[in-house]
Amino acid sequence: MKLGLYMATQWRQGADLGPELANLIEQTRTAKASGLASLMVGQHFVSSPLQMFQAMPLLARLAAEADGMMLGPGLLLLPLLNPVIVAEETATLDWLTGGNAIIGLGLGYRQEEFDSIGVPFKERVPRFVEGVEVIRKLWRGDVVEHRGRFHTLSGVQASLAPKRPGGPPIWMAGDVEAAVKRAAKLADAWMPSPMVTQDNVGRLGALFRETRAAAGLAPAAEFPIIRECHVGHGSGNALDEVREPLGFKYEAYAAWSGDSGFVPKEGIRADFDKFAQTRFIIGSESQVVDQIAAYGERTGTDHILLRVQWPGLDQKTAVRTLERLGRVVEKLC
Repeated sequence: MKLGLYMATQWRQGADLGPELANLIEQTRTAKASGLASLMVGQHFVSSPLQMFQAMPLLARLAAEADGMMLGPGLLLLPLLNPVIVAEETATLDWLTGGNAIIGLGLGYRQEEFDSIGVPFKERVPRFVEGVEVIRKLWRGDVVEHRGRFHTLSGVQASLAPKRPGGPPIWMAGDVEAAVKRAAKLADAWMPSPMVTQDNVGRLGALFRETRAAAGLAPAAEFPIIRECHVGHGSGNALDEVREPLGFKYEAYAAWSGDSGFVPKEGIRADFDKFAQTRFIIGSESQVVDQIAAYGERTGTDHILLRVQWPGLDQKTAVRTLERLGRVVEKLC
């Protein structure tokens, strides 16, 4: 089982971002020292009521501190982006990381993002599929001929090929069956969000494997998932230590998702403890060891990226969780 850091890069409106880059550098160094294998950061645009750093420039800054770790965006909202830029920036990141880059891709679900960037929401699936095709063509390093619905490349070649032949692994998000089947055919791995319950991680993971097998594709090399995580100090209810910032985060998610159903609003508001119990990894060190082992047994995951901070949670608490995860890693090995 690999553990990674899914870094929190969002802050409440009005928060002073002056010290935050130094805080993220400290978290990266602590994660590496604790034996965590990977580091990913997310992406959103026009993210009010949250401030947010953008993924690719931040990752480039953290690459030195994360030397030896797998590093990448998790995830980029591909329908909103030009795939040529995504391909070349990711290839650059692959060189900066010594061939350890990964890239997570998703459709996006917020109407505000599509409206603000000028991309029709109804085009997000075909833009996504074509974007992946363009990226993979450019990563081969050959001269590219592509005439699609949204993109045309004629006799051009990427500025550079990735360090890793064929390019970094592509992990695709998506929490419904159609997205999982799409990932099985187009991606190197499926990566569910923290909103997916443990039972559904197992069910949809099986669907991913079955779809790949039916398409004659080799089994995925990894099964990464994202979970919220807090390792408490060992007494009392660990969830109580992070209830307010974690609850604020998910209230923001619920507001963002509108009527999409991406975040079940009533489930959060009515019984946050039950919502957390079926999705998050929270407890003492020994409880977290047991929970992670159970995820591996019940879902088949072998790589869990853990988010240990949310808007309003102080740096000291986040770093302590990362340090405690070092002892969790030792017990799992």
